[in-house]
Amino acid sequence: MTRLRFPWLFLSVALLLAAAYLFPLYWMYVTSLKGASEIFANPPTFWPRDPDPAIYPETWIRRTMPVFLWNSVVIAAGVTALTVLLGTGCAYVLARYRSGWIDVALFVILMLQVLPASVMITPLYVGFNQIGLLDTPRLAVILAAAAKAVPFYIVLVRATFMNVPRELEEAALVDGNSRWGAFFFIVLPLARNGILVLAILTFMTAFGEYIYSRSIITEPRYQPASVGLSGFLGPNSTQWNGIMAYSAIYVTPILVLFVILQRRIVSGLTAGALK
Repeated sequence: MTRLRFPWLFLSVALLLAAAYLFPLYWMYVTSLKGASEIFANPPTFWPRDPDPAIYPETWIRRTMPVFLWNSVVIAAGVTALTVLLGTGCAYVLARYRSGWIDVALFVILMLQVLPASVMITPLYVGFNQIGLLDTPRLAVILAAAAKAVPFYIVLVRATFMNVPRELEEAALVDGNSRWGAFFFIVLPLARNGILVLAILTFMTAFGEYIYSRSIITEPRYQPASVGLSGFLGPNSTQWNGIMAYSAIYVTPILVLFVILQRRIVSGLTAGALK
């Protein structure tokens, strides 16, 4: 193997990029512990002089955060379940029955996904209103967000299935397995890492969904935490420690989930890189 020249230089650049990426998180947690006057101090303080963690239980109760977080979990779990159930089967079929037309169709679908959610929300809102889905707003948001997530999921999981040798399925069929049996007991276990990683990433993305939830869900009791955060914002917003405390409570579960599952995520992303 060729050794990298100046490894300390690459390490320094990586550390600088990591620090630049993580600094907003650090500043969010630090600001949440500051008093109102210290937040606007010049020069700014990089650690609170008199930390006040009381803002966390106050924000938790006053902003009814359990309701918002529960709605975020329901929406994220629904989007993930729907995406995995529909996308896994589609990805397997497209991986085993290849043709130029399938590649063209996938490319066109991915190009349509470039359209921002703000453009799609109006026709979706009208369509959901006509079929009565606005009476169950969380379900409407789940369907809209899943429609956005499924194409990317299919394309990436298809690549995972394509790395599973077809000969293993043929051997299972010769041994008496059905096509369903070969899929569930041979192919699916070999592709589980890639599927799990994409399911985790889908959940994390759906947990922060805002555009569809803001436009479709009007009742606060059904709104996710991303929409609840906007309740702080206004022309005269000055409670920045409360905003930062809300944000910290909101993002911490996702950060913890990522840290716990980071090894599995890395192994899933690199699955198939070595043969």
